[in-house]
Amino acid sequence: MSIAVKTNYRVAFQAAFCKDSREKMYEAFNAAFRGGSVMGFCLVSISLSVLLSLIIFYKKILNPTDITGYTHMFEYLAGYGLGGSTVALFCRVGGGIFTKAADVGADLAGKVEAGLDEDSPDNPAVIADNVGDNVGDIAGMGSDLFGSFAESTCAALVVSGTSADLINGPEFLYPLVLSACGIVVCIITAFFATNVMKVEEEHDISRTLSYQLYISTLLLLPTIFLVSYYFLPNTFSFVTGENNVVNSTKNGVMICAMLGLVSGLLIGGFTDYYTSNEFTPTQDLARSCIQGAAINIIQGLALGYLSTIIPIISIAGIIIIRIY
Repeated sequence: MSIAVKTNYRVAFQAAFCKDSREKMYEAFNAAFRGGSVMGFCLVSISLSVLLSLIIFYKKILNPTDITGYTHMFEYLAGYGLGGSTVALFCRVGGGIFTKAADVGADLAGKVEAGLDEDSPDNPAVIADNVGDNVGDIAGMGSDLFGSFAESTCAALVVSGTSADLINGPEFLYPLVLSACGIVVCIITAFFATNVMKVEEEHDISRTLSYQLYISTLLLLPTIFLVSYYFLPNTFSFVTGENNVVNSTKNGVMICAMLGLVSGLLIGGFTDYYTSNEFTPTQDLARSCIQGAAINIIQGLALGYLSTIIPIISIAGIIIIRIY
């Protein structure tokens, strides 16, 4: 949050005092992008480091030697994911929602009722608006990201701990290795946004951010292939709760990871389509505001329901493809 606040006034300075309009946009975007990426990179890197340290710590204490020992160890480590969910609950659901209410109230009182500009110094409720942005959009989103990362990684580790073939070596750390490689790929992708693709006009912002999704997906596909091919054994098996043995291959795991990556690309693309002001859904919703609050609410709800169709179809389709 501290870095984000400092980034905000640096972006404002770049946008206000650069002489050329193209230079203004370029410098302001770079400052905003680099400052905003700090939370994502630090959060995932620190979470990954702490989780790996916990695995090393528990291995020293518990000294697991078989599936039962590793299963118990990863069940203890699942508490790490529970802690992440608890933090996300308080920061995102508790603090984020309450401060977001103050944010909306400040906008309604200042911009709608009094006709003031965004963040106008004449609106005393601006402080509530800024607090809502910081707590909800920065701390809340960060804790949400941490909770999702911790939960999904711990769940994958619990599954890998039921394989005698994986626990014989470092192969059970496959989820962590894949996440670490993803961080490197994201660093390369971020370099494209600030050094290769220059933002000089307003319409370049959306295009550059969209290309971040495409470039990262393009780079992660061969990364998943290489990590899966060189890190996992050709065949391995998992033991389920009923002592049933389920056989798997590294190609199967690799395909699942790739399909998940592609589905994320599709969901991200359609989310951008339904939320960006450059496309028809948001433009139609904005026009509905002229007809009154009731029409705006109805069309907004309808648009929200409609936007979930493609993600559901994508997830269901990938599950069906993997089964058959």
